[in-house]
Amino acid sequence: MKKILITGSNGLLGQKLVYKLCNNSNYKLIATARGENRLVKKDGYIYESMDITNKTQVETVFAKYLPDVIINTAAMTNVDACETDRAGALAMNTTSVEYQVKALENLMTQNPNYKPHYIHLSTDFIFDGTHGPLDESEKPNPLSYYAETKLFAEHAVTKSKLKWAIARTVLVYGIVDNMSRSNIVLWVKGNLEQKKVINVVDDQFRTPTLAEDLADGCILIADKGATGIYNISGKDYMSILELARRVADYYKLDKSLINPSKSADIKQPAKRPPNTGFIIDKAKNDLGYNPHSFEEGITLLEEQLKKQ
Repeated sequence: MKKILITGSNGLLGQKLVYKLCNNSNYKLIATARGENRLVKKDGYIYESMDITNKTQVETVFAKYLPDVIINTAAMTNVDACETDRAGALAMNTTSVEYQVKALENLMTQNPNYKPHYIHLSTDFIFDGTHGPLDESEKPNPLSYYAETKLFAEHAVTKSKLKWAIARTVLVYGIVDNMSRSNIVLWVKGNLEQKKVINVVDDQFRTPTLAEDLADGCILIADKGATGIYNISGKDYMSILELARRVADYYKLDKSLINPSKSADIKQPAKRPPNTGFIIDKAKNDLGYNPHSFEEGITLLEEQLKKQ
């Protein structure tokens, strides 16, 4: 049985991975995050408190478990916060990855038979958004500090001696236990239910990704021992405005409350790439990745909301 370690297990993707892997007979699961375990379900896995920005903690936990697979989901993903807290963004998104890579490389030197598979999560924001959707060969050109730190992390991974894979994703949505942050689908739904007018950009294009689909993509990479870069996103390409209207249609809410806006008119510290979205043919062909449609994703989300 392989040992699989998740970083950022309290986060959206981290929680989905824990719930999918804790009943998986192929893996012994070690979930790690900073502070206490925020998941409701506590059985079927080991929880270790680990701050990825603390080099000693990373070395200690990796040496204790010698994980066969590591899925690094931990990151500072608030794009505007990264712009204002650059030191924090660099520590969380880049230096932490360098710590993990180095710790694993050192363990490989000490244990010649140890060959860990490191799966790192990255983002469509590393691109400048001049066109889309994009495939894996697209050349990065980051527009924000968040994007820069994520690209630095990719370089740390690709230059390493590890067996590695990078899973790039786009605009992830879903719900989790003890959720600290909302996401685009819930934001649209919540505001329209309260009859609030919302400004939504019509000049940004994405392939929104259901968190469960992203978790499945990561597990497929792990199961198949796949290496290289994979686009793991939703399959429906749309503007953020269309996304909001599709959420309104699904819930039969008033679309006239959605006010089409331009990115330039919405004051945000970090610049967003206008047009990304992913071509996912490689993941489909190599991994058997098969994501939900956007409406199927909302249906799954709604079923989970009803259980809460």
